Amino acid sequence: MTWTTREAAEKCGLTQHTLRWYERIGLLNRIERTADGRRRFSDADLDWLLLLSRLRATGMPVRDMLRYAGLVRSGAGEQERLELLQAHRERVRAALLEQQECLKLLDTKIGIYRGRVPRPDR
Repeated sequence: MTWTTREAAEKCGLTQHTLRWYERIGLLNRIERTADGRRRFSDADLDWLLLLSRLRATGMPVRDMLRYAGLVRSGAGEQERLELLQAHRERVRAALLEQQECLKLLDTKIGIYRGRVPRPDR
């Protein structure tokens, strides 16, 4: 089964513009096209786009995504792929820890205000 650009974008949580941009800059392999030139995304393309969307959502820079895509495409560089993903994982873990600290502070402040502000049903 294949998918239109709109369908692929919806399934991956990306915009159609982003899909076309990813193809233009080389994050995607060449996408198959119909006789009239319309893109048709395969299930494998969608799997790859889902990975890209997750990497981007976790803050991976596009240059690192391009490097990873190039390594995957070459079929080599598994050690470098591993190192790239491990380094990104550590950045994501650090960001999560920072967000947890922020959440604790917010919870503390909310608790203070709840204790001070009368509830409407009182």
